[in-house]
Amino acid sequence: MDAEITEIATRGATALAGLMVTSAWERVKPRVAAMFGRRAESVSEELDETQAELIATPEDGRESAAQSAQGEWEPKLRRLLANDPAMVAELRSILDEFAPVRPEQVPGTVHNEIGGNARIHGKVVQAHTINSLNL
Repeated sequence: MDAEITEIATRGATALAGLMVTSAWERVKPRVAAMFGRRAESVSEELDETQAELIATPEDGRESAAQSAQGEWEPKLRRLLANDPAMVAELRSILDEFAPVRPEQVPGTVHNEIGGNARIHGKVVQAHTINSLNL
């Protein structure tokens, strides 16, 4: 169970940091805060502070800020899940709804498709930017 808790807490923290800068955040935040029970109100305030820091960060520093947010929330989620295993299912539910991991999104894989009557003449250049906020 410890490995499962660590995996879901890490995935949860990563998703939280990514979702904080999306329009889905207002639906995600109350559900995450509610997981903390009687501490929901203070956790909601902490989530607001983390979100404000992310949003205020210039684009060129956003990846570092997201990593910091992940580092802040991963141990909090891990402790919550270890103390209340029922919350594992709740966090999975939130992640499945708002940040599902599809096989084609597994880190380290690339999937490209060219369809239709695509014809390529000359050189093809493919570039990719890694952005930890894209989930």
